[in-house]
Amino acid sequence: MIQEKIESLLKQQKDMHAMPREFYRDAEIYEREIDRIFLNSWLYAGHQSEIPNLGDWFLFEFAEESVIIVRSGENEIRALLNVCRHRGSRVCIEHKGCSRNLRCRYHGWTYGLDGKLVSAAHMGESFDKSDIGLKAVHAELLDGMIFVNFADRPSSFDPVREGLSDALKPYDLANARVAHRQSYPIKANWKLAVENYCECYHCAPAHPEYSKGHSLARPDTRTGEINAEVMARAASCGLSDSRINFIYQEAPDFGADYSYDRYAMWRGHVTGSEDGKPVAPLLGTIRDYDGGATDLQVGPVTFGLMYCDHVVLYRFMPLTRDTADCDITWLVRGDAQEGVDYDKDRLTWLWDVTTHAHKDIIERNQQGVKSRYYQPGPLSTMEDYTWKFLSWYLDAMKN
Repeated sequence: MIQEKIESLLKQQKDMHAMPREFYRDAEIYEREIDRIFLNSWLYAGHQSEIPNLGDWFLFEFAEESVIIVRSGENEIRALLNVCRHRGSRVCIEHKGCSRNLRCRYHGWTYGLDGKLVSAAHMGESFDKSDIGLKAVHAELLDGMIFVNFADRPSSFDPVREGLSDALKPYDLANARVAHRQSYPIKANWKLAVENYCECYHCAPAHPEYSKGHSLARPDTRTGEINAEVMARAASCGLSDSRINFIYQEAPDFGADYSYDRYAMWRGHVTGSEDGKPVAPLLGTIRDYDGGATDLQVGPVTFGLMYCDHVVLYRFMPLTRDTADCDITWLVRGDAQEGVDYDKDRLTWLWDVTTHAHKDIIERNQQGVKSRYYQPGPLSTMEDYTWKFLSWYLDAMKN
């Protein structure tokens, strides 16, 4: 039934057009998205600086899933399903904490930081606790960024790590730290949030704060010239001039997308801030501002804005069919001190104000798509990246 429904919708789909209403409204399609996309892709969970000490943990949650990201050893991070093996209760209740072990408050079953069951009272002599423990999902580190995958046999993360190694090296994100992290709930289907992020057709009319500093918002005859200048300065500033693009259907395997591409800021702007001036110490081994910014993508729903002095990571996840979460992480150099080396409000201003505007745009989009009279329209040439995402999504849903 669901396959026939999707095949019927695919026949209606036109190249370089928005998708039919049902892809945003149908409950069965939403469940297939969770199974096929989110349980088989590499998903950003957080940064290792959030759990610096043994026993530190935080929760990564979406849809109906909850994962404990825990520091289980000096150089070991695990991702454990937050589902007690007794009767399924949530083990960790708060969003973050530090524990010697993980104890379910329902009946007291207690697990080690490695997920193994260490005690369960009144279970009888025949009970073998060695055969039961918290289920784990795959976890990988990319320069301190933690990615998880729920698949039994996930796509290899090695091409992502190896492909981005040289480009990410100057930022030294493994030794960066989280200056701020914030969740922005959106009353809309998750795909509308990703579609919006993937295009800058809307940037000039909707984001004046972003547009005054970033050339992507207003491409014109000068853009190529300024981009060439930025690339020419990259090496002298300690940055890579690489352009790497393995996203969506170009990715080495399903859900293992990655890209790195630099572009110019307008003259007078060296970073993503209200006035274009520096907001934090230079990252890693970067020696100077080259007048550019970097777009980063890892996995299908995690994107980054990388400046010479800070990095902003965006992650979009479904909560329900009609609600999504936009999670933003701001990273600064590991030894930077708030109030001394940076002001948090100034650091976060641009992407906070931009994301609030995103919320309004996406929620109005959701309201329109819900209309019985909605009809998919043609996409602009500035929405090519959005079409790449939609093409990948449609292909994933039909297989």
